[in-house]
Amino acid sequence: MTEPELKCRCHWPGSDALYCAYHDEEWGVPEWDSRALWEKLVLDGFQAGLSWITILRKRESLRAAFAGFDLEKVARFDDTDIARLMNDAGIIRSRAKITAAINSARITLNLRDQGIDFKDLIWGIQGHTPLINHFEGRSDVPAETQVSRDLAKLLKSKGYKFCGPVIVYAFMQAVCMVNDHTLSCFRHAEVAELMKTS
Repeated sequence: MTEPELKCRCHWPGSDALYCAYHDEEWGVPEWDSRALWEKLVLDGFQAGLSWITILRKRESLRAAFAGFDLEKVARFDDTDIARLMNDAGIIRSRAKITAAINSARITLNLRDQGIDFKDLIWGIQGHTPLINHFEGRSDVPAETQVSRDLAKLLKSKGYKFCGPVIVYAFMQAVCMVNDHTLSCFRHAEVAELMKTS
């Protein structure tokens, strides 16, 4: 992978080319697809106690291990699949996180059967409207907010695991429920435009 182009970015990608590409192309892009939102929430759950770059480096292995994050397929995973995943060195081998991911697929499908689409569950917490923040620097960006606490409480009430308010806020940032690119970052304005058209 080539060196990332020198641009004024948020502080957190540093100079890591993979991290910079994620920041420049994915982080903060509005996401409205239920399956993609569910995948991101699962990946954020796997991040618990780890850095996001660790998950990013393992993302393709996680996608392969979890059948492309196909809800129906993951919901059918059984003890044999759990054993397979626990022996997969390419992923995070946490039984608690693996079983949480499988159970979350089942919960999501059950909600869908009840007429509750995952995107509506997620985005409904703030009226299906992205929020544009105007943070000057890294110290201004919160680790959690009242909305992330409310969403974490809602998700937990449905049975989801590894979705505390800090994890949920990271998720909200990634899927552009909030635009938390700092004002000096070249992506802040670009994402703000995307939010208007999404």
